[in-house]
Amino acid sequence: MTAPVIDSVTDAISDKPDALAAGLYIVATPIGNLGDITLRAIRVLTACELIACEDTRITGKLLNHLGIAKKMWRYDDHSEAGTRAGLIERMRAGSVALVSDAGMPLVSDPGYRLVEDARAAGVPVTVVPGPSAPLTALALSGMPNDRFLFAGFLPAKDKARGEVLAELAPVQTTLIFFETAPRLGKSLAAIAETLPGREVAVARELTKFYEECQRGSAEEVLAHFEAHPPKGEIVLLVGPPVEVEPSADDADTMLRELLKTEKPSRAAGEVAKATGLDRKALYARAIELKGA
Repeated sequence: MTAPVIDSVTDAISDKPDALAAGLYIVATPIGNLGDITLRAIRVLTACELIACEDTRITGKLLNHLGIAKKMWRYDDHSEAGTRAGLIERMRAGSVALVSDAGMPLVSDPGYRLVEDARAAGVPVTVVPGPSAPLTALALSGMPNDRFLFAGFLPAKDKARGEVLAELAPVQTTLIFFETAPRLGKSLAAIAETLPGREVAVARELTKFYEECQRGSAEEVLAHFEAHPPKGEIVLLVGPPVEVEPSADDADTMLRELLKTEKPSRAAGEVAKATGLDRKALYARAIELKGA
C-alpha cells in the first residue's frame, strides 16, 4: 500500500490523519527553506509510528517547526546491520518514515542499505518525493540539463580527485557534485587543470536567504570564492565537454598519417567519420597529399 492521497491542505494538517499501512516511507525534507515541505510529507510524518533519521537534533527542529511530536531512531553512516534489522522488524508491524538531514533520502546517503534490506524482506516501500539539492542547483545554474550525471562527493585527496575527474572527462553531460566549503578551492583548481575550457557553476545555500550561484570558467569562479570564502552546503556543476570544430590543418595531419598505410579512399572515410567533415572533399584532399 502507498501513502494516502492528499487532496487538500486541510487533509494534510488534520489532527487525526489516516493511519498508514505498515512499511517504509522515504520522505524528502527541505534543503533550507522550511516552507518547501510538501503536504504529503507533513501527513506521513504526522501519521507514521517512527522516524529514522541521520541526526535527531536536525530532524527534531523540523518536527518542532511542524508541531509534530514523534519518536526518532538514529540511522546514519555508522549504523550497523543490527540497527537495520531492528528497523525492518518495526516496519513489519507499523509505519516507519526515513528522512535525511535535508533533501531526498538515498542521494549520497546511507539510506539505500535500509531500502535494499526492506525490499529483500518483503516490506512495502513508498516514496514521498520533494526537494533535491542536485536538481535545484541544475535548474538554478542554467547548465545544459537534457542529460546530466550526479557523481556524489569528489574525493578529498588530490590524486583521487584528479583520477575521478579524468575518468569523467569524456562523458558528454553536465556533471553534478556535492562539495564542502573547505575543499571547494582545490576542486575548482583540479577542474581547471583536468577539464580545461569547461564552464562551471557553484550553487550554495540553496533556498535560503543567502542563496548564490556563480557561473563561469573554473578560474573565474575560483577567483570569486578566493575573494569571498564560501559557507554552507555546496553543489558544484561542470558543463559538458566543449565541441571544437576540426580545422583544415587538423584534417591534413590526420590524412597524412593515415596515407602512410591506407589508400586515399579509406583515409578520407576514416577522417570523415572522426571529424564529421565532407568525405568527398577529404578524398580530393587525400589525392592531392598523396601526389605531393
